[in-house]
Amino acid sequence: MTNLEIIKSTYEGKTSEENGKNLIKYAAEDISWTEAKGFPYAGTYIGLQSVTKNVFSRLGSEWVDYKFTPEDYVASDDKVAAYGTYTGTYKITGKYFEARVAHVWKLEDGKIIRFEQFVDSKLVNDAILPKA
Repeated sequence: MTNLEIIKSTYEGKTSEENGKNLIKYAAEDISWTEAKGFPYAGTYIGLQSVTKNVFSRLGSEWVDYKFTPEDYVASDDKVAAYGTYTGTYKITGKYFEARVAHVWKLEDGKIIRFEQFVDSKLVNDAILPKA
């Protein structure tokens, strides 16, 4: 598979479970995963276990229908960028949000070694804040 096909497989499976299985399949053991500064789950996590605990588990438990809808991709050598929109509703506040986002992936020998998120974190954080 090409690097672009690998990344697409983590977004465009028939189910989110399929996307997750593809991420596990193609992630390097020591993948570096960076959530944007200002984002609720900001930080750099090493390894899928850390990413799952600090990002995916929280997204799954704190949000309703949180998802990334890719609009398009840009691929060049060992890097693939995916851009589109995040949407979701924060369970505690009931607030819905939409935010533009880009993900930049780096691959080596068919394995994902790095992920970095770029997002308008304010829109996400506004959904988390209680209604005034």
